[in-house]
Amino acid sequence: MKKALVLPATLLLAGCGFHPMYGSALEPQLTAIYVEPIPDRDGYELRNELIDLLHSDGTKAGKHYILKVTLNETSQGIALRNDATITRYNQTLDVHYVLTDARGTQLTEGDQTNLSAYNVADSPYATLAASQDSSKRAAQDIAERIHLDLGAYFRRAK
Repeated sequence: MKKALVLPATLLLAGCGFHPMYGSALEPQLTAIYVEPIPDRDGYELRNELIDLLHSDGTKAGKHYILKVTLNETSQGIALRNDATITRYNQTLDVHYVLTDARGTQLTEGDQTNLSAYNVADSPYATLAASQDSSKRAAQDIAERIHLDLGAYFRRAK
């Protein structure tokens, strides 16, 4: 019974215009992107995530596209004790990116925002580790969304 349903479902998907976003079709364009260095520790984390997701080697030599990323991180205390001590922070990471070709012609741009949070612990080290983990998770999420945006751009440009 299951086999009888698989064949018609496969034929329906083939006719609907569905195309896989990743794989061999977009690999050459995505690996040809050079991600410019991004200042700050969060920028370093974001750049490394993008390089990994794009399967790039991180060098500028031989790249056909350049990705420039600017970021702004804000932190806001959101939970207070009776003595006005902050016990929880929200971190917002706002990112703007621009993809250009090697000649400098802008191809696409976009904005991504991520909100992450962490609790303040009794130990300063634990609070620092929680803050860094929150920033790392935000950078990973933003990198994945930029990766999807770039994949969609190259899919449309085909």
